[in-house]
Amino acid sequence: MTELRFVHLGFGADAVEYQQAWQEQRTVHAARFADEIPDTCLLLEHPAVYTAGRRTEDSERPLDGTPVIDVDRGGKITWHGPGQLVGYPILKLPRPVDVIAHVRRLEEALIRVCAELGLETTRVEGRSGVWVLGDPVESRPAIGGLSLDFDPRLTDEEFDPRLNGPEYAPSNAGQRREDRKLAAIGIRIAKGVTMHGFSFNCDPDNTWFDRIVPCGIRDAGVTSLSNELGRRVTVAEVIPLVEKHLREVLESAEPRPRAVEPAAAGS
Repeated sequence: MTELRFVHLGFGADAVEYQQAWQEQRTVHAARFADEIPDTCLLLEHPAVYTAGRRTEDSERPLDGTPVIDVDRGGKITWHGPGQLVGYPILKLPRPVDVIAHVRRLEEALIRVCAELGLETTRVEGRSGVWVLGDPVESRPAIGGLSLDFDPRLTDEEFDPRLNGPEYAPSNAGQRREDRKLAAIGIRIAKGVTMHGFSFNCDPDNTWFDRIVPCGIRDAGVTSLSNELGRRVTVAEVIPLVEKHLREVLESAEPRPRAVEPAAAGS
């Protein structure tokens, strides 16, 4: 791939409203499609906001009617806010775009960032993003006096952690020794150019996630670099590491078009 350019849109007191950043994405996307600019990654923080991808179900939204911005990316509902580094890589890729390969490259870069900070992370089959694995189910502590055989998260497809007390909350997944998501990924491809991207939890207030069903996942939770490493890991500390590893992964990649199966001959 070509050299990757980074643009810092705003952090901390200068955090960028979601709708403003979304419009900036559209502007950069159009310029990249027209080859007026190189591949570009926007880095920023947002003020607290819930955004919902196309597959979000009503039952996963805040119970109290908190406003949610519906967006044109894949994935489900998530939260953005202070303490979370958001990246929007806007890249031109060979068409038809291999979306899964693009997601895997983003995951790889963030996994390398975690490794440099001394945290082992991984992927979870069938679930995008970067994860810290919990203990095996049989080794996890019982919750609320329930044995694991009766844990509703494992047996009830309609289980809603928000109605069952803080011990089930996504932000408490580390205490329950469950799998927990450290970075979420949701993207859109238009005209062969990527939009949206990743959110990387550095030191946010993860209780914001307790008001939704994050990414539609009911049997796992969320975490942050600060929670896992036992010290405050700021967005400012993580930015240069993200830039370094995104460059390494994306600039060395040789993206290929998605393989298209030949159409079956008609009879």
